[in-house]
Amino acid sequence: MIMGKSLSRLQGKEEGFTLVELLIVVAIIAILAAIAIPQFSQYRKRGYVAMLNADAKNAYTAAQAFLIDNPTITTPTIANLATAGYTPSAQVTATTNMTQSSGTITITGGPWGLTTSVAIIDYNGSITPAAP
Repeated sequence: MIMGKSLSRLQGKEEGFTLVELLIVVAIIAILAAIAIPQFSQYRKRGYVAMLNADAKNAYTAAQAFLIDNPTITTPTIANLATAGYTPSAQVTATTNMTQSSGTITITGGPWGLTTSVAIIDYNGSITPAAP
């Protein structure tokens, strides 16, 4: 058995990877990880911004629907918006002081490291978006 191993080594039939080959593969993986991790962070931030802006638009739509369905109520609360179909996303808080002719809805996001983690939409639908 031992002679068989020595014979295959002498004939150049030894299989496996050398240390240099393994180091090159590890270096390539490290370079790819160094590129991918910052990009992943940016993708997450853009996703959070899109979620905040979408929440603002959804809250506005629910506020308009609630105000049309209930013309005697002048300032809807977040609970009123929930009855009109608005559900805030996870780690998002909403406040409102909107009426049919004035006010805003403010959507604030969690601790995500955004430049602006607040989206504000006014009574006529103009949005001040969150920013990454």
